[in-house]
Amino acid sequence: MTRAESTPPAPALSPSLRTLLALAAAVVVLAGVFFAREIVGPLALAIVLVVICEPARRPFDRRGRPRWVGTTAVIALAYLVLVAMGALLWLAGTQFARLVGDFADELQASVQSLLAWLRSVGLDQQAADATASVLDPQALVGLASSLGGAIVGVATALFFVFAYIIFMAADAARYRDAERVFGEAKRPALGRIRRLNTGVRRYYVVNATFGAIVAVIDGLALLWLGIPAPLVWAILAFVTNFVPNIGFVLGLIPPAVLAFVVGGWPMLLAVIAIYCVVNVVLQVLVQPKFVSDAVDLSLTLSFFSVIFWTFVIGPLGAILSIPLTLFVRTLVLEADPGSHWLRWLSGDRSAVPPPETPPARRRP
Repeated sequence: MTRAESTPPAPALSPSLRTLLALAAAVVVLAGVFFAREIVGPLALAIVLVVICEPARRPFDRRGRPRWVGTTAVIALAYLVLVAMGALLWLAGTQFARLVGDFADELQASVQSLLAWLRSVGLDQQAADATASVLDPQALVGLASSLGGAIVGVATALFFVFAYIIFMAADAARYRDAERVFGEAKRPALGRIRRLNTGVRRYYVVNATFGAIVAVIDGLALLWLGIPAPLVWAILAFVTNFVPNIGFVLGLIPPAVLAFVVGGWPMLLAVIAIYCVVNVVLQVLVQPKFVSDAVDLSLTLSFFSVIFWTFVIGPLGAILSIPLTLFVRTLVLEADPGSHWLRWLSGDRSAVPPPETPPARRRP
């Protein structure tokens, strides 16, 4: 055999060029998703809701009920979850706006006292005015009103979500026959889809469980401190727990403002301390372990995905960040047998390299 025949052919593209092409393709796809976010966001929400509620079909299938009965159960449960979450957000936003309006005079007095203290410790006038503008009652009412307007805008988009849920639930019943129809040909792809669906459901079960625990503790603490409407802020703590890593900050702002109005600095610091302790212990030290076991995502990637998907598809991206990241990993990496290293970096503990085959011995 000649030397030219024994030399393997050079790859058509170098690894660095393939990486650049992959990054360029990703940028093009994400740009398209960004410009179509008003369509992609509701579509992704509908998919996640159907995936979460799909197990409601199983009892009817086991009893031999017609397929449309299970589909109706999935649709009804998805609608119930969607309406309940929307109602809880609307309640928290409207209550915050009402309470800020009721305590406007007390809040203004507290702001003036804060500004006097800031000036006494040497803070310049410009910084003091910036602090005053943030805590101004009119600004807070405007913030709550804009939040309400954003919720109304989301509610308008929910019309498409309701329609998507009907179609997807009906299609999901048909997709259950895919393995029987295609057999071994599509079994690996169907296995990846099942793992993705299971990971999404586990993630939201873990979040709902820890969110309920955090909501109960926060609500009881606020009730003990005498903060107005503690039940509303407990509900808000539960809802914002579905936003990874930074959700508790969003749920802390309204009760912290009211604590500052009702009890001044001591009450404000007490509320912040309680929220930080509860959320650091549960959401930073305990919950990530359960989330990691459920979805196999690294903490860094989980945090980055919130910021990234919020930028790409808007506020829904914060709630859907983990499922969207899991979907991208399933679509791009899990189908590639050479991506074990990247999957392992993302937190996938099942991504182990295949065993190396020993080199064949040469015959004497």
